[in-house]
Amino acid sequence: MADSYQADAATWRDYKELTKPNVVLLMILTSAIGMFMAVPGMVPLDVLILGNLGIALCAGAAAAVNHLVDQRVDQRMARTHKRPVAQGRVGTVQAAVFALVIGGIGMTILLVWINPLTAWLTLASLVGYAFIYTMFLKRATPQNIVIGGLAGAAPPLLGWTAVTGEIHGHALLLVLIIFAWTPPHFWALAIHRREEYAAVDIPMLPVTHGVAFTKLHILLYTVIMFLITLLPFATRMSGPLYLLGAVVLGVGFIYWAVELIRDKNKNAPMETFKYSIIYLMALFVVMLVDHYLFPVSTL
Repeated sequence: MADSYQADAATWRDYKELTKPNVVLLMILTSAIGMFMAVPGMVPLDVLILGNLGIALCAGAAAAVNHLVDQRVDQRMARTHKRPVAQGRVGTVQAAVFALVIGGIGMTILLVWINPLTAWLTLASLVGYAFIYTMFLKRATPQNIVIGGLAGAAPPLLGWTAVTGEIHGHALLLVLIIFAWTPPHFWALAIHRREEYAAVDIPMLPVTHGVAFTKLHILLYTVIMFLITLLPFATRMSGPLYLLGAVVLGVGFIYWAVELIRDKNKNAPMETFKYSIIYLMALFVVMLVDHYLFPVSTL
C-alpha cells in the first residue's frame, strides 16, 4: 500500500531525477565525442542517436539503482535528502521496476541497432557503478572513487565502439583521462561534505585520512591527469588546438588544487568541484573542434 501511494504521488520529474540527468548529460557528451573521434567525417546519424540513447538509458538505470541502494544514506545527507526515493515520493518497487525497464530498453537498442560489443561494455559499466561501486566499494575502502571511477569513465569507449565495433588504443586513452579526472573531481566535493559522509559511515578519503591528506592527493592526481591529457597530442590523436586547450585548462585545474592546499579560501573545495565539471566539458569540446580543424592525416 505504501509503495502504491508513493507511486501515485510521484511525478515525471521524480523519475527524471532518478536518472541523475546532469550526470548522464556529461556522460553522453563524452560518449558522443568518442563517436566523432573514431571517424574522420560524420558519424552515421542512426548510430549517433540510437547509440547515445541506449547508453543514456543504461546510465539512467544505474543511477536509479544508486538512488534505491543509497536511500537510507541519502535521507541523512543534506545534499541528497530530497531525492525522490529517500523522501518516499517514488517507492522501492517502482524505482526497481523503472531501472529494470529503462535499462532493458537501453540494452535492447544497443544489441539490435548498434552492436553487441557496445551493449556488453555498457552493461559492464552499469553493473560496475550500480552494484560493485554503490553496494560494495563505496562502503569498503577510501579508494572507492578511484577504483569505481572506471565505470564512469567508460562512455567515450562506448561511443567509439558504437561506431567502429572495436576497441582502439585512442578510445582507451579517452577513458584514462576521465579515470584520472574522477578522484580530484569527487574528492573536492567530499571535502566539502566530509561531516555528512562521516555521519553515515561512508569512508571517503577526507573522512578516513583527513582533509590535508586529501588535498595533497587532489594535487597529485591533478598533475597526473594533466600529464595524461597531453598524450592525445603525443600520440597524434589530436593536434595543436587541443594541446593549447589541454595546457590552459590543466593549469586552471592545478591552480585550484594549489588553492585547496593554501587553505585561504573556504569556498575552494566547491569551486574546485565546479571547475572540474567545466574542465572536462571544455577539454572534450576542444578535442572535438581540433579533430575537424586539424585532422590527423594533415599533421
